[in-house]
Amino acid sequence: MVAWGLVGRKPQTPQKVTTGRFEIEQDGEVAYLEYSMTGNVLELIHTEVPNKLHGLGLASLLAENALRWARENNFKVDVICPLVLEYIGKHPEYSDLVLH
Repeated sequence: MVAWGLVGRKPQTPQKVTTGRFEIEQDGEVAYLEYSMTGNVLELIHTEVPNKLHGLGLASLLAENALRWARENNFKVDVICPLVLEYIGKHPEYSDLVLH
């Protein structure tokens, strides 16, 4: 649905938003962040990274992409996924997006 790349990050991998998931495919495996939409709220539910892709920073990249997408589309986020919560804790520039 939506594709984008990140400037200054290497390696760049194909990224997209599909119904219910932000995805990054690498080496034949897919890492994803499940989401749902309710009105103008993006609910970030669960991140899954295959064992083969652990340690590559893909969970952080998925969180960053979802949060950027929310900002670009004027959505608030309801964060359920602990990995996304951890990412926001390390990147407070996204904390204004979180529902309180």
